[in-house]
Amino acid sequence: MLLLQVRPMKRPSANNIDIISKAQLMQERMRTATIHYGRKINAVQLLAVSKGQTTQNIIMAMQAGIYNFGENYIQEALPKIQALKKYPICWHFIGPIQSNKTHDIARHFTQVHSIDRQKIAQQLNDFRPPSLVPLRVCIQVNLDNEPSKAGVAPADIAKLALFIQSLPNLQLTGLMAIPQQLNDANEQYKSFCKLADLLVVLNQRLGLDLTTLSMGMSSDWEAAIHAGSTIIRIGTAIFGERR
Repeated sequence: MLLLQVRPMKRPSANNIDIISKAQLMQERMRTATIHYGRKINAVQLLAVSKGQTTQNIIMAMQAGIYNFGENYIQEALPKIQALKKYPICWHFIGPIQSNKTHDIARHFTQVHSIDRQKIAQQLNDFRPPSLVPLRVCIQVNLDNEPSKAGVAPADIAKLALFIQSLPNLQLTGLMAIPQQLNDANEQYKSFCKLADLLVVLNQRLGLDLTTLSMGMSSDWEAAIHAGSTIIRIGTAIFGERR
């Protein structure tokens, strides 16, 4: 007589439970810091950096109430976007942009944080389907003129901003930067203030009302909130170290 083998119900793994708890803790710490620095309670958005993460890990983060996810590589992002299309996710592209990737980025993302030249802005505009709302974009700034990092020089921000403003399928919302890695919180704060000051000057010079400051990651997010960040990009503090 053959016995049927019934598989037990699959329980959440320890890693999945850990992601949920880390995501909840991160959100609570972010709210505490926002209040501490005199910011409005919903002034800062948590963007979970899902580069290198599985769709299951992303779903776990969603169970903690996170629906904004950032990807660096289009070839990695597209299968996730397709697999999770039934979920109300806002996908952000946060990595360097190659010309041959602009078609897919323009069609599949809600916001792009890393525009640093006119050619890329023009291509994103041209490939954005007219059936979609304008693609929200930030200009990436190379604050410290680091050769290893992408981004426009501070002196060239206004020229690029004016060009983006002329494109009907893009909506310029603000600036993004990845400053030098610093360990001292006060030095981190001063570095982030540079980007905040650049946004103020840009608005005054061009008569704009840009409000997005995409700055701060797992190692320096609190200093970024102190300096006025509106989007912090968090990966390790939610998902742990990437394998």
